[in-house]
Amino acid sequence: MDSMIVDTLLHSRWIIPVEPESVTYDYHSLVINKGLIIDLLPTAQAKQKYQASHTEELLDHALLPGLINCHTHAAMSLMRGIADDLPLMEWLQHHIWPLEKQWMNAEFVKDGSDLAIAEMILGGTTCFNDMYFFPEVTAQQAIQAGIRIKVGLVVIDFPTAWAQTGAEYIEKCLALHEKLRLSELCSTAFAPHAPYSVSDAAFKEIKNWSEQLELPIHIHLHETLHEVESAVAHNGITPLQRLQDMGLVNASLIAVHMTQLSDAEIEQLAKAGAHIVHCPESNLKLASGFSPVAQCLEAGINVALGTDGAASNNDLDMFGEMRTAALLGKAVSGDATAISATVALQMATINGAKALGLDEVCGSLRIGKAADVIAIDLSYLETQPLYCPVSQIVYAASRQQVSDVWVAGQRLLKQRQLMTIDKAALLVKVAKWQERLASLA
Repeated sequence: MDSMIVDTLLHSRWIIPVEPESVTYDYHSLVINKGLIIDLLPTAQAKQKYQASHTEELLDHALLPGLINCHTHAAMSLMRGIADDLPLMEWLQHHIWPLEKQWMNAEFVKDGSDLAIAEMILGGTTCFNDMYFFPEVTAQQAIQAGIRIKVGLVVIDFPTAWAQTGAEYIEKCLALHEKLRLSELCSTAFAPHAPYSVSDAAFKEIKNWSEQLELPIHIHLHETLHEVESAVAHNGITPLQRLQDMGLVNASLIAVHMTQLSDAEIEQLAKAGAHIVHCPESNLKLASGFSPVAQCLEAGINVALGTDGAASNNDLDMFGEMRTAALLGKAVSGDATAISATVALQMATINGAKALGLDEVCGSLRIGKAADVIAIDLSYLETQPLYCPVSQIVYAASRQQVSDVWVAGQRLLKQRQLMTIDKAALLVKVAKWQERLASLA
């Protein structure tokens, strides 16, 4: 029987598909054609059944679905390291917002997004969920680089360089959604900043458009105790209850941070089918609190992972987030079995895809899904000896061990070399921004 001709064959020591759960395949191959995974089978069989235009022998590597960073402010990477070690509101009001007022424009967003995208590709992230101004620019840079993006249709109650009024924000959001709705790599979500920065009128309009266009709503929520206490003092109810009263707590809600949650609120979120994005390292750095992740997962809530922006993290390293989420989950719950390595990996892959409504496209290495794949070299001394690849990846491996990245079958990283971004030119642009921003920092 003649061999089938395909685009790419990846022969690997291990394949960790994430779906089915807790499965690792030894000496298996991934078959990619026209951007999709069309087979996953033992390598000996793959070599008989298929011939490829491009073949990779990854004999020290594990193949995984690309990591999904479910909460970013990509362009803010240009403010990495500015005003560190401050509380959230002081950091925002006295440092970040003044810098944005002075410098934030389309060029800032373009160069900052490129920096973030390059960092994420190098770290094995193949899809990110962004919230920032000039989202059309971030979307364009993501498409150009070949990475998958859920771009936020941002809404906030005060004027910025991107929009001046609530009506203008909504108008621009709808226009961008229409422009991107047929894109293979870029989809959209409404991204109202937070309950304390968005009015009821804007929320109600967002709800109507979200239902009409079937778009999720990505929002900072219950990030700090101060946020919740201030809302109760001013409105008599928590931010979550306010959203509930407007009909916004449902399966379209992507609630980021959620460090302040009662048992009743966890039950409410689970019943509604809402999603939570846990940002453990940003929450720790800003002393925002501890999200009860183990309890949320136990209640049946889908919990994904995000880094937040590099200005408050200070990196976009999903390997770090997996490890921190697992360790912190054990400490907060008082249970060493909480947030296992397997669960942490699910939070960084398939759970993220579910939160973004992309689980039929990415998040696992399943036949018929897009070939969003990363290769991790586990031959490093730091990951030896190796007894369990998943545990080693979550607890010992670093993002520098990501050797290769593909999105929809396109290779974005080849043996640690970026294929779609000019690293040298990017560093020149970043250096110029450093000079500008340092004058006000």
